[in-house]
Order: sequence, then C-alpha cells, then structure tokens
Amino acid sequence: MPTKIEISLNKQQLRLLNAERLLASYTISSALNGPGEQMGSGCTPRGRHHIRIAIGGDCATNTVFVGRRQTGEIYSASLALQHPTRDWVLTRILWLTGDESGRNRGGGVVDSLRRYIYIHGTPDSEPMGVPRSHGCIRMRNSDLIELYDQVSAGTQVEITDD
Repeated sequence: MPTKIEISLNKQQLRLLNAERLLASYTISSALNGPGEQMGSGCTPRGRHHIRIAIGGDCATNTVFVGRRQTGEIYSASLALQHPTRDWVLTRILWLTGDESGRNRGGGVVDSLRRYIYIHGTPDSEPMGVPRSHGCIRMRNSDLIELYDQVSAGTQVEITDD
C-alpha cells in the first residue's frame, strides 16, 4: 500500500501513514483564517488532494523560494530584517492539487493548485501547533526534509478539520 498523508487542522498535526501504520507525526501550522476552499480566502483547503510536484530535494536547509524558484538566499535573522513582510517559503515545497471537482479543484473559484497551496518549510522562529499561515501547511524544516524523503508526486493527502 502506498504512503499517504493525513492533516488535521483541528489538531495542527500531519501524519504519514503506510497502509494504516503510522510512520511519523509532525506538528504543523495551517491558515490563520481557518479552513476554506475559496480563491483569495487565505484559508487552508479541505478534502482529498495529492502532491502534484515536489520541489527542492537537493536544496540546503533554509533555502528561500519565491514563486517556487530558489532565490539564491539562505534564510537568516538578518535576511528577515531586510524583508519584514515576506511570507517565507523555505527548504522544500510539496505543491498540492485537489482531487474533488467543485470542492478543491475546478477553475478559479476553488482550486488548490491555482491557489498555490503547499506543504513547505518556515523559519524556526515561527510557532507550530498554532494556525498562522496564509493557507499553506507550514512545517519545521527538519521535519519537512524527513517527510519529503518519504513521499513523492502522486502521494495522497487528506486535509480535515475534524
């Protein structure tokens, strides 16, 4: 049975499973605006997804991404001071696409891929276990590297608010 990811927005937890066997569990940070599927809402979309593209497998920890491309920067406190309003996407990106037409897939209104919903790294100074993102799933960089090495494009991702 292939590996699968389950994300609980209520528990702020990501679980990696193989069949029904728990392989790993990580504390995450989802959207400050809560769950929701609408374009421009700043919410984390629920439902069945899968990893469309995995980006940054050979990058150093704290590599900075803008528009899914490496900037050549490595995150640091001094870099953060230079860019105080930047939403930091670090280390790796697992770009999600929705699997449920009309819920999280399907044009400009409810489409996780077009909303650029990722599982990505964030600065160590950002709290985990508390909703703080702009819609993505944020993880500690070391946790994300561990997860990234166990999944690939096509891995199923279920996001719930139970």
